[in-house]
Amino acid sequence: MTGAADCSLGAALRALRAELDLPGAFPPEALAEAEQAARAPDLPAHLDATDIPFLTIDPPASTDLDQAMHLERRRDGRGYRVLYAIADVAAYLRPGGALDAEAHRRVTTLYFPDGRIPLHPTVLSEGAASLLPGEIRPAALWRIDLDGDGVAVATDVRRALVRSRAKLDYAGVQRQIDTGTAEEPLALLRDIGRLRAEQELARGGISLDVPEQEIVEHDGSYGLAYRAPLPAEAWNAQISLLTGMAAARLMADKGTGILRTLPLAPDGAVARLRRSAHALRIDWPHHVPYAEVVRSLDPEKSNHAAFLQECTTLLRGAGYTVFEGGDLPDPAVHAAVADLYTHCTAPLRRLVDRYASELCLAATAGKEPPEWVREALPALPKEMAEGTRRAGTVERACVDLVEAALLEGREGELFDAYVVDVQDRDPAIGTIHLRDPAVVGRIEGGTAPLPLGERLRVRLTRAGPAARTVLFAPA
Repeated sequence: MTGAADCSLGAALRALRAELDLPGAFPPEALAEAEQAARAPDLPAHLDATDIPFLTIDPPASTDLDQAMHLERRRDGRGYRVLYAIADVAAYLRPGGALDAEAHRRVTTLYFPDGRIPLHPTVLSEGAASLLPGEIRPAALWRIDLDGDGVAVATDVRRALVRSRAKLDYAGVQRQIDTGTAEEPLALLRDIGRLRAEQELARGGISLDVPEQEIVEHDGSYGLAYRAPLPAEAWNAQISLLTGMAAARLMADKGTGILRTLPLAPDGAVARLRRSAHALRIDWPHHVPYAEVVRSLDPEKSNHAAFLQECTTLLRGAGYTVFEGGDLPDPAVHAAVADLYTHCTAPLRRLVDRYASELCLAATAGKEPPEWVREALPALPKEMAEGTRRAGTVERACVDLVEAALLEGREGELFDAYVVDVQDRDPAIGTIHLRDPAVVGRIEGGTAPLPLGERLRVRLTRAGPAARTVLFAPA
């Protein structure tokens, strides 16, 4: 383990913030607006839904709670009802004000091992606007009815006041469901999540169960671990995905909106993936769809994990696309979702979601979107692209820093690894995963082609937080 207080890592984190010119403290005028809004939010005609026993499911330390859910069976016995409350950030931001301008500058919340740079001041994002348990909060309340197969048959969204009853975490939810101690609203998460996953497969959608390289903190020190998502996380993600699809459809029907799009992978990329499957001894018959192969993989197997890593190459190129006047863009769908889709469930942490909520609320009410929403739409794709790129850079750089700090001074040591990627142009260069410590690094310097999906003994040749790099060579 290595701590953020260590000179090399702490200095490198400070240098990273300066290098990327990241936002610091909020301007005084933005803070003043946030504090005033926290005391007196704008609450026009919010439905009172505080009797619904909502709950939130988030990582244990999270306090910026965007979503709360309540799941139930439909009274006609023909399926399920998803009630999904999304924090109503627009109730706290004055369009064109200092706080709004600062949100457009920040775009997303940025996460570091030793803290975060929030999209909104914490008096809102972790306080007055967060769906904290026991607190009455304004929300965009989605009601999505599903049939017995999990297909959406009716959608509604309107402003409401809600009150969460419980703040749960994924491990606790998984434990309750596995042991049969979960009450029905929570137990239904598994049933609905599985049905939605089956619908995803039927339409050709893809959810990659790739083990995540995660920074872990213990007593002020930081390390790395691989973490495979729990089933409860996948079920919860299906609820968010369902809502994003419903929102996209509402906007498409109204003729104005912003979509999250991803073009289909070119034939050459799919052909390359088939070659990788063959090299990794993954059985992929020609008549079996790609999505079905992905669902059959076990990320605990090294060759399967390597193939899942290769699969991520088909999911590059996502962006945001605005449409007006009823004409959908081309492409309009998100290839991994295999349907229309938008981001609307994380407005405390992502700028575009506030606008998607407003567009959907207007569409449901049969009204035109607010003028401030229409004026902001054309610039949103570029703002989101830049903000998403910055967030990705920060995330990868932080992991690189911790990797380098963990391995600093261990140059020359040997490690067991497995090869997860090999360059086409030079098969002696690639990417490896170490099991312990949980490091992902570049390997080069050999003469023989790297054995994709195989274990390999490697030597550390370079590690240093200042350069944010680790480099290996075949032993």
